[in-house]
Amino acid sequence: MQFEEAASKALAFREERDWAQFHNPKDLALSISLEAAELLGVFQWSGTDLEVSAKSGRVKEELADVAIYCIYLADKLGVNLADIISDKVDANREKYPIEKSRGNSRKYTEL
Repeated sequence: MQFEEAASKALAFREERDWAQFHNPKDLALSISLEAAELLGVFQWSGTDLEVSAKSGRVKEELADVAIYCIYLADKLGVNLADIISDKVDANREKYPIEKSRGNSRKYTEL
């Protein structure tokens, strides 16, 4: 399935339940943060298993929740998610030129 199809499916799910009325930007942003925290929780106390391979189902579920709320927020704000992602990658290309950042985990202000 392509991203656009998945996004449409998520929006249709919301519309079928008349939940858009509850989705204001503040609460959607909070929901993104809460779901991201649940994703992070999967990795808590994982020890040396940095991939948390035994919990990949939970990782996928929580990652999907984060993405769905991002879709809802983008829709509420009237922004095209693909466009803003592309714009951000372009901005990051400027901040992180290949010759300075390849193989380097430093923040752009330290390059």
